[in-house]
Amino acid sequence: MNPQKAVVVFSGGQDSTTCLIQAIRRYGNDNVEAITFRYGQRHAIELERARRIAQDLGVRQTVLDLSLMQQITHNALMDETAEIQAPAGGVPNTFVDGRNALFLLYAAIYAKSRNARHLITGVCETDFSGYPDCRDIFIKSMNVTLNLAMDYDFQIHTPLMYLTKAQTWALADELGCLDYIREHTHTCYHGVAGGCGECPSCVLRERGLTEYLAGKTA
Repeated sequence: MNPQKAVVVFSGGQDSTTCLIQAIRRYGNDNVEAITFRYGQRHAIELERARRIAQDLGVRQTVLDLSLMQQITHNALMDETAEIQAPAGGVPNTFVDGRNALFLLYAAIYAKSRNARHLITGVCETDFSGYPDCRDIFIKSMNVTLNLAMDYDFQIHTPLMYLTKAQTWALADELGCLDYIREHTHTCYHGVAGGCGECPSCVLRERGLTEYLAGKTA
């Protein structure tokens, strides 16, 4: 019987690292690979974090250069001179059009070449910044599209889809990696080691952690 193999879309952040560790527990180190994308993100420190984490966890990592995205779209996540804005009720200007669609497409092409059917991504529509490509309806439609495009039975898994950030921290704790996630992952859009505490990503991360720890000690 052939072992089931998985490819994790891996940024080096809290969510994708939690998903990577969970995948290792489920499929085993030898059957899990990480795929990371360099697309001109201003918080490029996450690429170094991703490299270190993959190496530390003993997982094969492939890094793809998608910096051509800078030629066709503009957003604050790929422009260090732009002020990051998150309007109430609107989508933050850090949203990168088509990013998750491209990530999943390239991850799927790679996965098929490695005889892997499971694609894992840490997107979430419960406690997120309002990005449309983090919604479950998008993931389901992308799953169908990839299966049709390559005549291959991909299964896209989104373990965090309906979890709040506090629940994601709880999952990390259940996996025995809460401190590891806190100390080794990077979330800050500004690329500040340890977090700036002000960008939307930092706010979500810290608010969720505070909520989880408060509930744990209550």
